[in-house]
Amino acid sequence: MEDATLLRARERGVELGAPTVGTATGSLLQVVAGALQARAVVEIGTGSGVVSLWLLRGMAPDGVLTTIDPDVAHHRAAKTAFAEEGVEPHRTRTISRPATDVLPRLADAAYDLVVVTAEPHTLAAYVDAAVRLLRPGGVLAMVDSLLAGRVVDPTWRDHETAAVRRVLWALREDARLAPAMVPVGDGVLLAVRRHDA
Repeated sequence: MEDATLLRARERGVELGAPTVGTATGSLLQVVAGALQARAVVEIGTGSGVVSLWLLRGMAPDGVLTTIDPDVAHHRAAKTAFAEEGVEPHRTRTISRPATDVLPRLADAAYDLVVVTAEPHTLAAYVDAAVRLLRPGGVLAMVDSLLAGRVVDPTWRDHETAAVRRVLWALREDARLAPAMVPVGDGVLLAVRRHDA
């Protein structure tokens, strides 16, 4: 069950037209952040801050979440959620610019977890950058990676579905990663950066 803070953040997302993950997906992301005791996390696609809240709840108490979204209204909504949650300001860094501009400026191998909640047509560029950012043992999480079942249904051949399939195939073949699809929500692709890669 989601608490009042998460529910209000979700409602703001609906108002903004920024749909977000369900409770099961959020809980999984919290567990991953907690298992890593993540201190440095990047989120691509802030929305109204729902995923951000789940991540912050799992991260180490001194962890910093960098969340990137070009829409200033999304960051305003997320900051409201952070304030309601009582998150200390130094634990979040919101960057209101396109991720394609921001990701090249972030340090290589410096992050424990990178979460991608972006549009299908942007995934390839973001995922490639995310792998570069991960430390050995760090995790890439790509949410909604099954597109409501379209990715595994061969009758779907539209551009969005094909783009996600290409990204998933590339991750599977990437020698730097050990990936797995978790059938939670609309699918969460988790990939660990190998220590020997």
